[in-house]
Amino acid sequence: MEAIVYEEFGGPDVLHLARLDPPRPGPGQVRVAVRAAGVNPLDHKIRNGWMEGAFPTPLPATPGAEFAGVVQEAGEGVSAFAPGDEVLGWSATGSYATEALADAAALARKPEGLSWEQAAALPVATDTASRVLDELALAEGETLLLHGAGGGVGSAAVQLATARGATVIGTASPANHDYLRVLGAVPVAYGDGLVERVRELAPEGVDAVFDASGRGALPASIELRGGTTDRIVTIADGDAAELGVAFSAGGEPSAERLAESARLAAAGELRVEIAQVFPLADAASAHALSEGGHVRGKLVLLP
Repeated sequence: MEAIVYEEFGGPDVLHLARLDPPRPGPGQVRVAVRAAGVNPLDHKIRNGWMEGAFPTPLPATPGAEFAGVVQEAGEGVSAFAPGDEVLGWSATGSYATEALADAAALARKPEGLSWEQAAALPVATDTASRVLDELALAEGETLLLHGAGGGVGSAAVQLATARGATVIGTASPANHDYLRVLGAVPVAYGDGLVERVRELAPEGVDAVFDASGRGALPASIELRGGTTDRIVTIADGDAAELGVAFSAGGEPSAERLAESARLAAAGELRVEIAQVFPLADAASAHALSEGGHVRGKLVLLP
């Protein structure tokens, strides 16, 4: 099989295509032919070695956490899936590959109305967004400040938060403001003057902050929360601990929650924005684009 591999931490140029032996599923696992793999900002942060404290990565490594594909082989004890089943979920071996292993408990069936690209864009974004909104205990009538609202996780979080009855103020570049309005957010430009701009939109303050961008917005977030770090969660800022802000690194993914997100997306009730699609061999270009920021929606690799 083919896979993207890196043997050392560094920039996008450390990624290269390699031929590897196909993985064999262990008990409770399945081997899947990958049809599409999602690219997340966390991928390039792990590749750079910036996240070793939270995500120790033995080298050589294959990046990627999410994918959609077709089951090829089921391991011992797996009865929920069989060869030929179309699935989406989380990879146990890295998803930037033509084949990957996954725990059967981390998979959901792909609805017929969902494209491979859309399916691969769902697992990390929707599960992360739901998890953090739960951690923030976001409730109806509250105001959420969401940094990185135009990205994959941010786009999902806007829709899930507004579905809870919350008002979402989303930071993004001006080019993405119309897109955020379509999703249901009140857009605001990030950068200098952010605190004043948010206060104009929410004079009584914000009830919670979700940082999905990791672009240094935590000090402003603390100020907007009245100097407290309570109800501020980041999934992307490595300085969180120094500031006393909670870093959400995730736990066990929820296949049940993923199945519901896939159903909503297939029905057109959850918008999945695909920013750009790259061939697997061009994973370095996808990482360079992701690392540069300003991506609206998800980047996807096609083996």
